[in-house]
Amino acid sequence: MGLGWVEAVRAVVQRVSQASVRVEGEVRGEIGAGLCVLLGVARGDDVTAAERLAGRVARLRIFENDEGRFDRSLVDVGGAALVISQFTLLANTAKGNRPSFTDAAPPEEAESLYERFCAALRVVGVEVATGVFGARMRLELTNEGPVTIVLDT
Repeated sequence: MGLGWVEAVRAVVQRVSQASVRVEGEVRGEIGAGLCVLLGVARGDDVTAAERLAGRVARLRIFENDEGRFDRSLVDVGGAALVISQFTLLANTAKGNRPSFTDAAPPEEAESLYERFCAALRVVGVEVATGVFGARMRLELTNEGPVTIVLDT
């Protein structure tokens, strides 16, 4: 579908000890230990892709076991997820200095898939906090490790 290097729903996942998001100075979502998930939805993405990515996030083994090895998932540790919509993850910077966001899904499509992603996390028992879709947000977090993983479907 002409998406260039963007193949599908994209998530940047950060292991955190805490994270919160503010909109117009008001805390709209916050979690303790778990994952901060920045989620970008591309044109042509579908419900299956969003739900599949949510499953991968929930099962991603980036929490340490007793021996210090990455062997536990968000579900295993009972952690929460702060999920933030971020169309800028789909920026194409191949030409010039100004990013192009034409690969990002239109807001009405992206919001629906963002909501399905969050719902799919809840189905597997993950507590989910969110920001406000399409709003200008201020995100604060403490990245543990640091551990940051990029996932695509």
